[in-house]
Amino acid sequence: MTPTGPEKVPQHVAIIMDGNGRWAKQRGLPRLEGHRRGVETVRTVVDAARELGIRYITLYAFSVENWKRPQDEVSGLMGLLDYFLKRELNNLIKEKVRLLTIGRTDALPANVQRELNRVIEATKDFTDWTLVLALNYGSRTEVADAARDYAAAVVAGKEKLADSSWENFSRYLYTAKIPDPDLLIRTSGEQRVSNFLLLQCAYAEMVFTPVFWPDFGKADLEAAIEEYRKRERRYGLTTEQLKSGPR
Repeated sequence: MTPTGPEKVPQHVAIIMDGNGRWAKQRGLPRLEGHRRGVETVRTVVDAARELGIRYITLYAFSVENWKRPQDEVSGLMGLLDYFLKRELNNLIKEKVRLLTIGRTDALPANVQRELNRVIEATKDFTDWTLVLALNYGSRTEVADAARDYAAAVVAGKEKLADSSWENFSRYLYTAKIPDPDLLIRTSGEQRVSNFLLLQCAYAEMVFTPVFWPDFGKADLEAAIEEYRKRERRYGLTTEQLKSGPR
C-alpha cells in the first residue's frame, strides 16, 4: 500500500448514490422518477470519472436491505437496471469500460442476470476503465460469504489457518480483483456508510456532499477530488515518516 500524495487523482472512487427519493419529493414527482433521473446521472459520472483519470468507480446500486422497500419500487428499480444495461452496452464497448458486479447477483431477476452476464462478457477484456455495480450487496453479507468460503478452503487443504492474514482473507471477498477505494463519496447530506465496503474502506477518505444524486455532476465530482487532494493519507504512519519516503 503506497501513500497517495495530495497531487494524485484517486485510482478508485466508490459512491453511495443517495437522495433520489427526496429529489423527487421536492418536485412533487413519484419516487421512481427520482430513480430514473439517477440512472441518467450514472452515465454523466462515469464519463466524468474517465475524463479525470479515475480508473475504477464503484456505485452502490442496490443493497441487500433494499428488498424491504415497497414491491412496486423494487420492481421499478429492477426495470431501470435492465434498461440501463441494455442502453449502455454499446457505450461501454465504445469507451472501453469493463463492467463488474459485487454482491449476491444470483438473487436478482432472471432477465437482469442475463443482461448483466451479457454486458460483463462483452466488456471483459477492457482494462483501462472499470465500472463496478454493487447489486444485492451488503458488507456484512460479503464478510459472511467470504468467511464461509475461506473456512471451506481450509477444510479442503487449500488454505492454512496458520497463514491467516488480511491479504489471504481478502482474496475471498467479492472485491478480490479490485483495488480498495481511495475515496468514498455519499450524496444527499447523509453521513453514514450504510453497510457499504466496510473492510475495503478502512483507509479511504470520505466526502459527504449535500447534493442529491440526480443533481450530482462533473463539477461535484471534481469538488470531492479537490477535497481528497487536501487530505494526508498516512495509513498509520506519521507525517514525518511519509516525508522520509517508503520504508
